[in-house]
Amino acid sequence: MTDQKPIIYQLVPRLFGNKNTKFVVNGSRSENGTGKFNDISNKALQEIKKLGITHVWYTGILEHAIVEGYPDAGIPHGNPLVIKGKAGSPYAIRDYYDVNSDLAEDVNQRIEEFQNLLTRTHQNKMKVIIDFVPNHLAREYHSDVKPKGISDFGEEDNSGVGFAPNNNFYYLPHEHLHLSDEIRKHFPNIDYLEFPAKATGNDQFTANPQLNDWYETVKLNYGVDYQNNHSLHFDPIPNTWIKMKNILLYWAEKGVDGFRCDMAEMVPVEFWHWVIEEIKSAFPEILFIAEVYNPYLYEAYIKTGKFDYLYDKVGLYDTLKGIIRSERPARDISQCWQSLNNLDEYMLRFLENHDEQRLASPYFASDPIKALPAMMLSVCFNKGAAMIYSGQEFAETGMEESGYSGSDGRSTIFDYWNLPEHQKWMNDGKFDGELLSDQQKNLQNAYRDILKHAQLPAISQGEFYDIMWQNTDLSIFNSDKVYAFLRHTAEQKVLVICNFDSNNQHIQVKIPAHAMEVMNIPRPIELHFNKLFSEEEYRLSSNEVAEIGLPLSIPGHQYLLLEINV
Repeated sequence: MTDQKPIIYQLVPRLFGNKNTKFVVNGSRSENGTGKFNDISNKALQEIKKLGITHVWYTGILEHAIVEGYPDAGIPHGNPLVIKGKAGSPYAIRDYYDVNSDLAEDVNQRIEEFQNLLTRTHQNKMKVIIDFVPNHLAREYHSDVKPKGISDFGEEDNSGVGFAPNNNFYYLPHEHLHLSDEIRKHFPNIDYLEFPAKATGNDQFTANPQLNDWYETVKLNYGVDYQNNHSLHFDPIPNTWIKMKNILLYWAEKGVDGFRCDMAEMVPVEFWHWVIEEIKSAFPEILFIAEVYNPYLYEAYIKTGKFDYLYDKVGLYDTLKGIIRSERPARDISQCWQSLNNLDEYMLRFLENHDEQRLASPYFASDPIKALPAMMLSVCFNKGAAMIYSGQEFAETGMEESGYSGSDGRSTIFDYWNLPEHQKWMNDGKFDGELLSDQQKNLQNAYRDILKHAQLPAISQGEFYDIMWQNTDLSIFNSDKVYAFLRHTAEQKVLVICNFDSNNQHIQVKIPAHAMEVMNIPRPIELHFNKLFSEEEYRLSSNEVAEIGLPLSIPGHQYLLLEINV
Protein backbone atom coordinates (compact mmCIF):
# COMPACT_ATOMS: atom_id res chain seq x y z
CA MET A 1 0.00 0.00 0.00
CA THR A 2 1.22 3.52 -0.80
CA ASP A 3 0.90 6.73 1.17
CA GLN A 4 -1.88 7.84 -1.19
CA LYS A 5 -5.29 6.85 0.15
CA PRO A 6 -7.23 4.94 -2.53
CA ILE A 7 -10.48 6.69 -3.43
CA ILE A 8 -12.39 4.43 -5.79
CA TYR A 9 -15.11 5.36 -8.27
CA GLN A 10 -17.20 2.33 -9.22
CA LEU A 11 -19.01 2.47 -12.54
CA VAL A 12 -20.84 -0.04 -14.72
CA PRO A 13 -19.92 0.84 -18.34
CA ARG A 14 -23.15 -0.70 -19.66
CA LEU A 15 -25.11 1.86 -17.59
CA PHE A 16 -22.60 4.70 -17.43
CA GLY A 17 -22.46 5.50 -21.13
CA ASN A 18 -26.02 4.67 -22.19
CA LYS A 19 -27.48 7.83 -23.73
CA ASN A 20 -30.88 6.31 -24.54
CA THR A 21 -33.76 7.90 -22.63
CA LYS A 22 -36.74 5.86 -23.85
CA PHE A 23 -36.83 2.44 -22.28
CA VAL A 24 -38.87 -0.74 -22.57
CA VAL A 25 -39.17 -2.85 -19.42
CA ASN A 26 -37.21 -6.05 -20.04
CA GLY A 27 -36.07 -4.49 -23.30
CA SER A 28 -33.49 -5.94 -25.64
CA ARG A 29 -30.12 -4.42 -26.45
CA SER A 30 -31.49 -2.86 -29.64
CA GLU A 31 -34.51 -1.43 -27.80
CA ASN A 32 -32.76 0.00 -24.75
CA GLY A 33 -29.19 0.46 -25.87
CA THR A 34 -26.02 0.00 -23.89
CA GLY A 35 -23.04 2.07 -22.86
CA LYS A 36 -19.70 1.43 -24.51
CA PHE A 37 -16.03 1.59 -23.55
CA ASN A 38 -15.67 4.58 -25.86
CA ASP A 39 -18.39 6.49 -23.97
CA ILE A 40 -15.98 6.77 -21.05
CA SER A 41 -14.16 9.61 -22.75
CA ASN A 42 -11.22 11.73 -21.68
CA LYS A 43 -13.70 14.41 -20.63
CA ALA A 44 -15.62 11.92 -18.48
CA LEU A 45 -12.41 10.74 -16.86
CA GLN A 46 -11.20 14.29 -16.24
CA GLU A 47 -14.44 15.08 -14.43
CA ILE A 48 -14.21 11.87 -12.39
CA LYS A 49 -10.65 12.77 -11.47
CA LYS A 50 -11.84 16.19 -10.22
CA LEU A 51 -13.85 14.42 -7.53
CA GLY A 52 -10.58 13.31 -5.96
CA ILE A 53 -10.64 9.81 -7.43
CA THR A 54 -7.47 7.69 -7.58
CA HIS A 55 -8.91 4.40 -8.93
CA VAL A 56 -11.82 3.54 -11.26
CA TRP A 57 -13.49 0.17 -10.72
CA TYR A 58 -14.99 -0.82 -14.06
CA THR A 59 -17.72 -3.32 -13.20
CA GLY A 60 -18.84 -5.90 -15.75
CA ILE A 61 -15.72 -5.93 -17.95
CA LEU A 62 -15.12 -9.66 -18.27
CA GLU A 63 -17.30 -11.44 -20.80
CA HIS A 64 -20.38 -12.73 -19.05
CA ALA A 65 -23.40 -14.65 -20.28
CA ILE A 66 -25.87 -12.57 -22.32
CA VAL A 67 -29.05 -13.66 -24.09
CA GLU A 68 -28.45 -11.97 -27.46
CA GLY A 69 -24.98 -12.85 -28.69
CA TYR A 70 -23.02 -11.80 -31.76
CA PRO A 71 -23.03 -14.92 -33.96
CA ASP A 72 -21.25 -13.11 -36.81
CA ALA A 73 -18.34 -12.50 -34.44
CA GLY A 74 -18.37 -16.06 -33.13
CA ILE A 75 -20.27 -15.24 -29.93
CA PRO A 76 -23.37 -17.45 -29.73
CA HIS A 77 -26.69 -16.51 -28.20
CA GLY A 78 -27.09 -17.54 -24.57
CA ASN A 79 -29.81 -19.74 -23.13
CA PRO A 80 -32.16 -17.45 -21.16
CA LEU A 81 -32.97 -20.25 -18.72
CA VAL A 82 -29.49 -19.86 -17.22
CA ILE A 83 -29.08 -16.09 -17.58
CA LYS A 84 -30.48 -13.49 -15.18
CA GLY A 85 -31.96 -10.67 -17.26
CA LYS A 86 -31.37 -10.09 -20.95
CA ALA A 87 -28.10 -8.30 -20.31
CA GLY A 88 -26.94 -10.97 -17.87
CA SER A 89 -25.13 -10.85 -14.56
CA PRO A 90 -21.58 -9.46 -14.60
CA TYR A 91 -20.84 -12.22 -12.11
CA ALA A 92 -21.69 -15.13 -14.39
CA ILE A 93 -18.46 -15.14 -16.40
CA ARG A 94 -18.55 -16.80 -19.80
CA ASP A 95 -14.90 -16.22 -20.71
CA TYR A 96 -12.26 -15.02 -18.22
CA TYR A 97 -9.95 -14.06 -21.10
CA ASP A 98 -12.41 -11.85 -22.96
CA VAL A 99 -14.40 -8.67 -22.37
CA ASN A 100 -18.13 -8.03 -22.58
CA SER A 101 -18.89 -7.69 -26.28
CA ASP A 102 -21.85 -5.37 -25.55
CA LEU A 103 -19.35 -2.70 -24.53
CA ALA A 104 -17.57 -2.51 -27.87
CA GLU A 105 -18.41 -0.32 -30.86
CA ASP A 106 -16.76 -2.97 -33.04
CA VAL A 107 -17.19 -6.40 -31.48
CA ASN A 108 -14.14 -7.71 -33.31
CA GLN A 109 -12.05 -4.95 -31.70
CA ARG A 110 -13.42 -5.34 -28.20
CA ILE A 111 -10.11 -6.14 -26.48
CA GLU A 112 -8.45 -3.20 -28.21
CA GLU A 113 -11.28 -0.87 -27.16
CA PHE A 114 -10.87 -1.97 -23.56
CA GLN A 115 -7.11 -1.52 -23.85
CA ASN A 116 -7.75 2.04 -25.06
CA LEU A 117 -9.94 2.69 -22.02
CA LEU A 118 -7.12 1.44 -19.80
CA THR A 119 -4.74 3.83 -21.52
CA ARG A 120 -7.14 6.78 -21.23
CA THR A 121 -7.64 6.11 -17.54
CA HIS A 122 -3.90 5.98 -16.92
CA GLN A 123 -3.34 9.14 -18.95
CA ASN A 124 -5.80 10.85 -16.62
CA LYS A 125 -3.68 9.78 -13.63
CA MET A 126 -6.06 7.13 -12.30
CA LYS A 127 -5.63 3.40 -11.88
CA VAL A 128 -7.94 0.65 -13.11
CA ILE A 129 -9.67 -2.04 -11.04
CA ILE A 130 -11.75 -4.81 -12.60
CA ASP A 131 -13.72 -7.68 -11.10
CA PHE A 132 -12.16 -11.07 -10.57
CA VAL A 133 -14.88 -13.69 -10.05
CA PRO A 134 -13.14 -16.77 -8.61
CA ASN A 135 -15.91 -18.76 -6.92
CA HIS A 136 -18.21 -19.53 -9.85
CA LEU A 137 -18.70 -19.09 -13.58
CA ALA A 138 -21.56 -19.20 -16.10
CA ARG A 139 -23.14 -22.55 -16.88
CA GLU A 140 -22.41 -21.98 -20.56
CA TYR A 141 -18.76 -21.06 -19.94
CA HIS A 142 -16.51 -21.39 -22.97
CA SER A 143 -13.35 -19.45 -23.71
CA ASP A 144 -12.78 -18.82 -27.39
CA VAL A 145 -9.81 -16.44 -26.99
CA LYS A 146 -7.75 -18.09 -24.25
CA PRO A 147 -3.99 -18.21 -24.82
CA LYS A 148 -2.51 -21.25 -26.51
CA GLY A 149 -1.66 -24.13 -24.24
CA ILE A 150 -4.38 -23.37 -21.68
CA SER A 151 -7.28 -25.78 -21.37
CA ASP A 152 -10.84 -24.67 -20.66
CA PHE A 153 -12.47 -25.12 -17.26
CA GLY A 154 -13.78 -28.66 -16.98
CA GLU A 155 -12.15 -29.78 -20.20
CA GLU A 156 -9.93 -32.33 -18.43
CA ASP A 157 -12.32 -33.16 -15.55
CA ASN A 158 -13.39 -36.65 -14.55
CA SER A 159 -17.13 -35.94 -14.47
CA GLY A 160 -17.93 -39.42 -13.20
CA VAL A 161 -16.99 -38.51 -9.62
CA GLY A 162 -18.46 -35.88 -7.33
CA PHE A 163 -15.05 -34.57 -6.24
CA ALA A 164 -11.50 -34.94 -7.46
CA PRO A 165 -8.70 -32.56 -6.41
CA ASN A 166 -7.80 -31.65 -9.99
CA ASN A 167 -11.38 -31.31 -11.26
CA ASN A 168 -12.48 -27.72 -11.90
CA PHE A 169 -16.11 -28.48 -11.02
CA TYR A 170 -18.13 -30.46 -8.49
CA TYR A 171 -20.41 -33.02 -10.14
CA LEU A 172 -23.63 -34.82 -9.29
CA PRO A 173 -22.82 -38.08 -11.14
CA HIS A 174 -25.65 -39.78 -13.00
CA GLU A 175 -28.00 -36.82 -12.42
CA HIS A 176 -29.41 -34.34 -14.92
CA LEU A 177 -29.73 -30.70 -13.95
CA HIS A 178 -33.37 -29.88 -13.16
CA LEU A 179 -34.10 -26.17 -12.93
CA SER A 180 -37.10 -25.36 -10.76
CA ASP A 181 -40.54 -24.66 -12.22
CA GLU A 182 -40.25 -21.07 -10.98
CA ILE A 183 -37.28 -20.59 -13.29
CA ARG A 184 -38.67 -22.59 -16.20
CA LYS A 185 -42.12 -20.99 -16.27
CA HIS A 186 -40.73 -17.82 -17.88
CA PHE A 187 -39.35 -19.83 -20.81
CA PRO A 188 -41.80 -22.75 -21.25
CA ASN A 189 -40.57 -23.71 -24.72
CA ILE A 190 -36.84 -23.71 -23.93
CA ASP A 191 -34.73 -26.49 -22.45
CA TYR A 192 -31.28 -26.49 -20.93
CA LEU A 193 -29.41 -29.76 -20.80
CA GLU A 194 -26.60 -30.44 -18.35
CA PHE A 195 -25.36 -33.96 -17.62
CA PRO A 196 -23.96 -34.73 -15.24
CA ALA A 197 -25.27 -31.82 -13.23
CA LYS A 198 -22.75 -29.52 -11.57
CA ALA A 199 -22.92 -27.88 -8.13
CA THR A 200 -24.34 -24.34 -8.15
CA GLY A 201 -22.29 -21.24 -7.31
CA ASN A 202 -23.77 -20.57 -3.86
CA ASP A 203 -22.52 -23.93 -2.55
CA GLN A 204 -25.64 -25.87 -3.51
CA PHE A 205 -24.57 -29.47 -4.10
CA THR A 206 -27.85 -30.45 -5.69
CA ALA A 207 -29.11 -31.09 -9.20
CA ASN A 208 -32.21 -29.00 -8.40
CA PRO A 209 -31.22 -25.34 -7.83
CA GLN A 210 -34.06 -22.98 -6.96
CA LEU A 211 -34.96 -19.46 -8.07
CA ASN A 212 -33.15 -17.80 -5.17
CA ASP A 213 -29.98 -19.80 -5.76
CA TRP A 214 -27.23 -18.62 -8.06
CA TYR A 215 -28.69 -21.08 -10.51
CA GLU A 216 -27.03 -19.47 -13.53
CA THR A 217 -23.56 -20.31 -12.17
CA VAL A 218 -21.38 -23.33 -11.45
CA LYS A 219 -19.23 -23.64 -8.32
CA LEU A 220 -15.47 -23.92 -8.93
CA ASN A 221 -13.38 -26.54 -7.15
CA TYR A 222 -10.26 -25.28 -5.32
CA GLY A 223 -9.46 -28.62 -3.71
CA VAL A 224 -12.01 -28.52 -0.89
CA ASP A 225 -14.20 -31.62 -0.57
CA TYR A 226 -17.29 -29.97 0.90
CA GLN A 227 -19.24 -33.19 1.20
CA ASN A 228 -16.53 -34.98 3.16
CA ASN A 229 -15.88 -32.77 6.18
CA HIS A 230 -14.45 -29.99 4.03
CA SER A 231 -11.23 -31.98 3.66
CA LEU A 232 -8.44 -30.03 1.95
CA HIS A 233 -6.46 -31.26 -1.07
CA PHE A 234 -3.92 -28.51 -1.82
CA ASP A 235 -0.80 -30.60 -2.51
CA PRO A 236 -0.07 -30.77 -5.36
CA ILE A 237 -1.44 -27.36 -6.37
CA PRO A 238 -4.97 -27.90 -7.77
CA ASN A 239 -5.57 -27.26 -11.44
CA THR A 240 -8.14 -24.50 -10.68
CA TRP A 241 -5.47 -22.54 -8.75
CA ILE A 242 -3.13 -22.58 -11.73
CA LYS A 243 -5.86 -21.59 -14.17
CA MET A 244 -6.84 -18.63 -11.97
CA LYS A 245 -3.25 -17.47 -11.57
CA ASN A 246 -2.87 -17.43 -15.36
CA ILE A 247 -6.05 -15.35 -15.70
CA LEU A 248 -4.87 -12.76 -13.16
CA LEU A 249 -1.47 -12.52 -14.84
CA TYR A 250 -3.15 -12.10 -18.23
CA TRP A 251 -5.03 -8.98 -17.08
CA ALA A 252 -2.16 -7.60 -15.01
CA GLU A 253 0.06 -7.81 -18.06
CA LYS A 254 -2.51 -5.77 -19.98
CA GLY A 255 -2.15 -2.98 -17.41
CA VAL A 256 -4.96 -3.64 -14.94
CA ASP A 257 -3.89 -2.18 -11.57
CA GLY A 258 -6.16 -4.07 -9.21
CA PHE A 259 -8.83 -6.70 -8.73
CA ARG A 260 -12.02 -6.55 -6.70
CA CYS A 261 -12.42 -10.22 -5.82
CA ASP A 262 -16.05 -11.29 -5.80
CA MET A 263 -17.20 -13.38 -2.82
CA ALA A 264 -13.58 -13.99 -1.82
CA GLU A 265 -14.62 -15.71 1.42
CA MET A 266 -16.14 -18.59 -0.59
CA VAL A 267 -12.66 -19.44 -1.90
CA PRO A 268 -10.09 -20.96 0.50
CA VAL A 269 -7.70 -18.49 2.10
CA GLU A 270 -4.79 -20.79 1.22
CA PHE A 271 -5.44 -20.09 -2.47
CA TRP A 272 -5.35 -16.33 -1.89
CA HIS A 273 -2.09 -16.59 0.05
CA TRP A 274 -0.52 -18.48 -2.84
CA VAL A 275 -1.93 -16.54 -5.78
CA ILE A 276 -1.53 -13.01 -4.39
CA GLU A 277 2.12 -13.69 -3.58
CA GLU A 278 2.55 -15.09 -7.10
CA ILE A 279 0.97 -12.05 -8.76
CA LYS A 280 2.67 -9.49 -6.54
CA SER A 281 6.07 -11.02 -7.18
CA ALA A 282 5.60 -9.88 -10.79
CA PHE A 283 3.42 -6.79 -10.12
CA PRO A 284 4.28 -5.50 -6.62
CA GLU A 285 1.90 -2.51 -6.73
CA ILE A 286 -1.20 -4.41 -7.84
CA LEU A 287 -4.20 -4.08 -5.52
CA PHE A 288 -6.39 -6.90 -4.22
CA ILE A 289 -9.76 -6.06 -2.63
CA ALA A 290 -11.87 -8.83 -1.09
CA GLU A 291 -15.64 -8.95 -0.86
CA VAL A 292 -15.84 -10.58 2.58
CA TYR A 293 -18.84 -10.33 4.92
CA ASN A 294 -17.84 -12.59 7.80
CA PRO A 295 -15.84 -10.59 10.41
CA TYR A 296 -14.43 -13.81 11.85
CA LEU A 297 -12.55 -14.26 8.57
CA TYR A 298 -11.09 -10.74 8.36
CA GLU A 299 -7.78 -11.50 10.05
CA ALA A 300 -7.20 -14.64 7.99
CA TYR A 301 -7.91 -12.92 4.68
CA ILE A 302 -5.60 -10.01 5.58
CA LYS A 303 -2.76 -11.74 7.39
CA THR A 304 -2.80 -15.09 5.59
CA GLY A 305 -4.69 -14.20 2.41
CA LYS A 306 -2.55 -11.09 1.81
CA PHE A 307 -5.44 -8.87 0.69
CA ASP A 308 -4.85 -5.11 0.68
CA TYR A 309 -8.43 -4.22 1.60
CA LEU A 310 -11.65 -5.94 2.65
CA TYR A 311 -15.24 -4.74 2.39
CA ASP A 312 -16.43 -3.04 5.59
CA LYS A 313 -20.08 -3.84 5.02
CA VAL A 314 -21.35 -5.59 8.15
CA GLY A 315 -19.43 -3.16 10.37
CA LEU A 316 -19.28 0.50 9.43
CA TYR A 317 -21.70 0.42 6.47
CA ASP A 318 -24.51 -1.24 8.42
CA THR A 319 -23.89 1.02 11.41
CA LEU A 320 -23.95 4.20 9.34
CA LYS A 321 -27.10 3.09 7.55
CA GLY A 322 -28.78 2.63 10.93
CA ILE A 323 -27.62 6.06 12.10
CA ILE A 324 -28.74 7.81 8.90
CA ARG A 325 -32.15 6.16 9.30
CA SER A 326 -32.31 7.24 12.99
CA GLU A 327 -32.33 3.59 14.08
CA ARG A 328 -29.02 3.70 15.96
CA PRO A 329 -27.04 6.27 17.98
CA ALA A 330 -23.89 7.81 16.51
CA ARG A 331 -21.78 6.53 19.40
CA ASP A 332 -22.25 2.98 18.04
CA ILE A 333 -19.54 3.84 15.51
CA SER A 334 -16.94 3.23 18.22
CA GLN A 335 -17.87 -0.45 18.17
CA CYS A 336 -16.85 -0.65 14.51
CA TRP A 337 -13.16 0.03 15.05
CA GLN A 338 -13.06 -1.72 18.42
CA SER A 339 -14.32 -4.98 16.90
CA LEU A 340 -11.69 -4.92 14.15
CA ASN A 341 -8.75 -5.65 16.48
CA ASN A 342 -6.32 -3.24 14.80
CA LEU A 343 -7.32 -4.25 11.25
CA ASP A 344 -9.05 -0.95 10.59
CA GLU A 345 -6.55 0.32 8.03
CA TYR A 346 -7.33 -2.64 5.76
CA MET A 347 -11.01 -1.80 5.36
CA LEU A 348 -12.71 -0.37 2.27
CA ARG A 349 -15.49 2.02 3.31
CA PHE A 350 -18.53 2.87 1.16
CA LEU A 351 -22.18 3.90 1.35
CA GLU A 352 -23.19 2.61 -2.09
CA ASN A 353 -22.19 -0.12 -4.50
CA HIS A 354 -24.00 -2.25 -7.06
CA ASP A 355 -25.28 -4.68 -4.40
CA GLU A 356 -26.64 -2.12 -1.93
CA GLN A 357 -29.61 0.22 -2.04
CA ARG A 358 -29.12 3.76 -3.27
CA LEU A 359 -28.85 6.52 -0.66
CA ALA A 360 -31.56 8.55 -2.36
CA SER A 361 -33.97 5.61 -2.43
CA PRO A 362 -36.76 5.35 0.17
CA TYR A 363 -35.08 2.14 1.34
CA PHE A 364 -32.10 4.10 2.64
CA ALA A 365 -31.97 7.85 3.28
CA SER A 366 -34.48 9.28 0.74
CA ASP A 367 -32.68 12.62 1.05
CA PRO A 368 -29.03 12.11 -0.05
CA ILE A 369 -27.92 15.13 2.00
CA LYS A 370 -28.46 12.99 5.10
CA ALA A 371 -25.52 10.83 4.03
CA LEU A 372 -22.89 13.58 3.75
CA PRO A 373 -21.54 13.31 7.31
CA ALA A 374 -21.43 9.53 6.90
CA MET A 375 -19.44 9.92 3.68
CA MET A 376 -16.99 12.26 5.38
CA LEU A 377 -16.61 9.77 8.21
CA SER A 378 -16.09 6.91 5.75
CA VAL A 379 -13.28 8.86 4.08
CA CYS A 380 -11.58 10.05 7.28
CA PHE A 381 -12.10 7.13 9.67
CA ASN A 382 -8.71 5.50 9.09
CA LYS A 383 -6.00 4.90 6.49
CA GLY A 384 -8.14 2.43 4.55
CA ALA A 385 -9.70 2.98 1.13
CA ALA A 386 -13.03 4.67 0.39
CA MET A 387 -15.41 4.34 -2.54
CA ILE A 388 -18.37 6.00 -4.20
CA TYR A 389 -20.66 4.49 -6.82
CA SER A 390 -21.46 6.21 -10.09
CA GLY A 391 -24.66 8.23 -9.70
CA GLN A 392 -24.30 8.54 -5.93
CA GLU A 393 -23.19 12.14 -6.43
CA PHE A 394 -26.36 12.89 -8.45
CA ALA A 395 -28.91 11.18 -6.18
CA GLU A 396 -29.75 8.13 -8.29
CA THR A 397 -32.63 6.28 -6.64
CA GLY A 398 -32.53 2.87 -8.39
CA MET A 399 -36.32 2.82 -8.22
CA GLU A 400 -36.98 2.04 -11.89
CA GLU A 401 -38.74 -1.21 -12.81
CA SER A 402 -36.29 -2.39 -15.46
CA GLY A 403 -37.09 -6.05 -16.10
CA TYR A 404 -35.25 -8.73 -14.16
CA SER A 405 -34.68 -6.05 -11.50
CA GLY A 406 -37.67 -4.48 -9.83
CA SER A 407 -38.18 -1.18 -8.04
CA ASP A 408 -35.88 -2.09 -5.17
CA GLY A 409 -33.59 0.92 -4.74
CA ARG A 410 -30.74 -0.68 -6.69
CA SER A 411 -29.56 0.29 -10.16
CA THR A 412 -29.98 -2.88 -12.20
CA ILE A 413 -26.94 -4.91 -13.21
CA PHE A 414 -29.03 -7.47 -15.11
CA ASP A 415 -30.93 -5.33 -17.65
CA TYR A 416 -30.18 -2.98 -20.52
CA TRP A 417 -30.92 0.29 -18.75
CA ASN A 418 -29.62 3.72 -17.84
CA LEU A 419 -28.89 5.99 -14.89
CA PRO A 420 -31.42 8.82 -15.38
CA GLU A 421 -29.85 11.31 -12.95
CA HIS A 422 -26.34 10.53 -14.12
CA GLN A 423 -27.50 11.17 -17.70
CA LYS A 424 -28.16 14.80 -16.77
CA TRP A 425 -24.48 15.16 -15.91
CA MET A 426 -23.41 13.16 -18.97
CA ASN A 427 -25.53 15.44 -21.21
CA ASP A 428 -25.20 13.33 -24.35
CA GLY A 429 -21.48 12.80 -23.83
CA LYS A 430 -20.49 16.37 -22.93
CA PHE A 431 -20.10 15.55 -19.21
CA ASP A 432 -20.71 19.18 -18.36
CA GLY A 433 -23.59 18.80 -15.89
CA GLU A 434 -25.67 21.26 -17.87
CA LEU A 435 -28.93 19.40 -17.19
CA LEU A 436 -28.39 18.92 -13.46
CA SER A 437 -30.65 20.68 -11.00
CA ASP A 438 -29.14 23.16 -8.55
CA GLN A 439 -29.61 20.58 -5.81
CA GLN A 440 -27.67 17.98 -7.81
CA LYS A 441 -24.86 20.43 -8.53
CA ASN A 442 -24.67 21.20 -4.83
CA LEU A 443 -24.55 17.48 -4.04
CA GLN A 444 -21.74 16.90 -6.53
CA ASN A 445 -19.81 19.83 -5.04
CA ALA A 446 -20.36 18.40 -1.56
CA TYR A 447 -18.72 15.13 -2.63
CA ARG A 448 -15.81 17.05 -4.12
CA ASP A 449 -15.44 18.92 -0.82
CA ILE A 450 -15.48 15.67 1.15
CA LEU A 451 -13.03 13.81 -1.06
CA LYS A 452 -10.49 16.67 -1.20
CA HIS A 453 -9.76 15.91 2.45
CA ALA A 454 -8.76 12.31 1.70
CA GLN A 455 -5.12 13.01 0.88
CA LEU A 456 -4.37 15.26 3.86
CA PRO A 457 -1.38 13.66 5.64
CA ALA A 458 -3.36 13.13 8.87
CA ILE A 459 -6.16 11.39 6.93
CA SER A 460 -4.15 9.31 4.45
CA GLN A 461 -1.30 8.33 6.78
CA GLY A 462 -2.21 9.37 10.33
CA GLU A 463 -3.25 7.43 13.39
CA PHE A 464 -6.81 7.31 14.73
CA TYR A 465 -7.97 8.33 18.21
CA ASP A 466 -11.61 8.01 19.26
CA ILE A 467 -12.59 10.74 21.73
CA MET A 468 -16.15 9.59 22.34
CA TRP A 469 -15.22 8.07 25.73
CA GLN A 470 -14.53 11.62 26.99
CA ASN A 471 -17.72 13.07 25.48
CA THR A 472 -20.47 11.23 27.33
CA ASP A 473 -22.34 14.19 28.87
CA LEU A 474 -25.47 14.42 26.73
CA SER A 475 -26.21 17.91 28.07
CA ILE A 476 -23.18 19.31 26.20
CA PHE A 477 -22.48 16.64 23.55
CA ASN A 478 -25.33 14.78 21.84
CA SER A 479 -23.69 11.41 21.19
CA ASP A 480 -26.97 10.12 19.77
CA LYS A 481 -26.39 12.34 16.75
CA VAL A 482 -22.74 13.48 16.81
CA TYR A 483 -19.51 11.54 16.46
CA ALA A 484 -15.99 12.97 16.92
CA PHE A 485 -12.48 11.59 16.53
CA LEU A 486 -8.88 12.62 15.87
CA ARG A 487 -6.48 11.76 13.06
CA HIS A 488 -2.86 12.68 13.57
CA THR A 489 0.71 12.49 12.33
CA ALA A 490 3.75 14.20 13.85
CA GLU A 491 3.17 17.11 11.45
CA GLN A 492 -0.65 17.35 11.33
CA LYS A 493 -3.44 16.87 13.83
CA VAL A 494 -7.08 16.99 12.76
CA LEU A 495 -10.31 16.92 14.77
CA VAL A 496 -13.24 15.46 12.79
CA ILE A 497 -16.84 15.99 13.95
CA CYS A 498 -19.88 14.66 12.10
CA ASN A 499 -23.47 15.74 12.78
CA PHE A 500 -26.01 13.11 11.71
CA ASP A 501 -29.00 15.17 12.86
CA SER A 502 -31.17 17.40 10.69
CA ASN A 503 -30.84 20.15 13.32
CA ASN A 504 -27.87 22.28 14.22
CA GLN A 505 -25.88 20.84 17.09
CA HIS A 506 -24.33 23.14 19.71
CA ILE A 507 -21.73 21.09 21.49
CA GLN A 508 -18.64 21.24 23.67
CA VAL A 509 -16.01 18.81 22.42
CA LYS A 510 -13.49 17.56 24.93
CA ILE A 511 -10.11 16.28 23.78
CA PRO A 512 -8.76 13.97 26.48
CA ALA A 513 -5.45 14.77 28.15
CA HIS A 514 -4.31 11.31 27.10
CA ALA A 515 -4.97 12.15 23.44
CA MET A 516 -2.80 15.25 23.77
CA GLU A 517 -0.04 13.14 25.22
CA VAL A 518 -0.33 10.70 22.32
CA MET A 519 -0.14 13.61 19.85
CA ASN A 520 2.80 15.20 21.73
CA ILE A 521 0.88 18.38 22.51
CA PRO A 522 2.45 20.02 25.60
CA ARG A 523 0.25 21.27 28.43
CA PRO A 524 -0.66 23.90 29.33
CA ILE A 525 -0.55 25.72 26.00
CA GLU A 526 -2.89 27.72 23.79
CA LEU A 527 -4.32 25.65 20.96
CA HIS A 528 -5.43 27.03 17.60
CA PHE A 529 -8.24 25.15 15.86
CA ASN A 530 -8.19 26.12 12.19
CA LYS A 531 -11.07 25.06 9.98
CA LEU A 532 -9.51 23.33 6.99
CA PHE A 533 -9.70 25.20 3.69
CA SER A 534 -11.09 28.23 5.56
CA GLU A 535 -9.92 31.28 7.52
CA GLU A 536 -12.11 30.34 10.47
CA GLU A 537 -10.22 29.78 13.72
CA TYR A 538 -10.98 28.94 17.36
CA ARG A 539 -8.56 29.40 20.26
CA LEU A 540 -8.62 27.71 23.63
CA SER A 541 -6.10 26.52 26.19
CA SER A 542 -5.25 22.85 26.22
CA ASN A 543 -6.52 22.52 29.80
CA GLU A 544 -9.88 24.07 28.91
CA VAL A 545 -10.21 21.77 25.90
CA ALA A 546 -9.62 18.76 28.13
CA GLU A 547 -11.82 19.81 31.04
CA ILE A 548 -14.58 22.03 29.59
CA GLY A 549 -14.51 21.39 25.88
CA LEU A 550 -14.29 23.42 22.69
CA PRO A 551 -17.67 25.10 22.02
CA LEU A 552 -18.83 24.54 18.45
CA SER A 553 -21.94 24.76 16.32
CA ILE A 554 -22.39 22.33 13.42
CA PRO A 555 -25.25 22.65 10.90
CA GLY A 556 -27.61 19.74 10.31
CA HIS A 557 -26.21 16.87 8.23
CA GLN A 558 -22.79 18.49 8.08
CA TYR A 559 -19.28 17.96 9.39
CA LEU A 560 -16.37 19.99 10.67
CA LEU A 561 -12.65 19.35 10.24
CA LEU A 562 -10.34 21.42 12.41
CA GLU A 563 -6.56 21.35 12.21
CA ILE A 564 -5.01 21.64 15.67
CA ASN A 565 -1.97 23.92 15.90
CA VAL A 566 0.00 25.13 18.90
